[in-house]
Amino acid sequence: MSTPTLAERLGHAPDARLLVVNCDDLGSSHAANVGIERALGTGLATTTTLMAPCAWVPDAVSRCAGFDVGVHLTLNAEWDTCRWRPLTQAGSLVDAEGCLPRTVFEVWENADPREVREECRAQVRRALDLGFDVTHVDSHMGTLQLRADYFEIYLDVAVEFDLPLRLSGPETEALLGFEFRERAADAGIVFPDNFLFVPAVGTRSAIATLEAWPSGVTEVYVHPAIDTPELRAFAPDWEGRVDDLYLVTEDEDFRATLEDADVHLIGYRELRDVQRDR
Repeated sequence: MSTPTLAERLGHAPDARLLVVNCDDLGSSHAANVGIERALGTGLATTTTLMAPCAWVPDAVSRCAGFDVGVHLTLNAEWDTCRWRPLTQAGSLVDAEGCLPRTVFEVWENADPREVREECRAQVRRALDLGFDVTHVDSHMGTLQLRADYFEIYLDVAVEFDLPLRLSGPETEALLGFEFRERAADAGIVFPDNFLFVPAVGTRSAIATLEAWPSGVTEVYVHPAIDTPELRAFAPDWEGRVDDLYLVTEDEDFRATLEDADVHLIGYRELRDVQRDR
């Protein structure tokens, strides 16, 4: 007997096309929180991930506690005028300004892996303590996904809290130089079959290939936010964020494309339930 596909484990046909639409950066700003609330409440988005160290997390709780919410494990604070600090007293995870480093390479060069692990665990615990029914984890800016030693921390956190992971697609394993998907599967962690990487904020151009996507579970991510002076003040890519909100809430062409391609929308909660029902 062949091993069932993830789609079959989720109760769909083996060749079904399932799509997870994740909203990154919940808690990063008021503009993002309002946008994500709309995207999940009335739009096509199915899940979101919380940046636990950020200042707008309490507002995110009031808006999104009942939705499918994961944790956007955050080791970077990349913007110049809107920054945040680690939850833990992690001296190796702050820069000269006392904030999380701006770049992935700064983290890799300076961070103590033990402090990275404790910070990630603290971020998941904060989300749980705030009342979120945490459904999965992913990595802000990919810091935990792109290097083998950091991936081990990423995987360990998923195993500890029994949560699915965002992983890049199988075509990236050769590029990164380690078999992260096999390691996750061996640890009993569930993850989408395919991942649509978007090199910059603004997902519209990437979804143009939707009709050619393979069967199985695919994840795509967006950064929806409302257009406010706050957003324009700190986010150089604010236009892409505003357009992402339009894409998943008002763009009838996107909705029609999903219907024409017979794509079924799902969240990470379904993946978590499959993972925990071993």
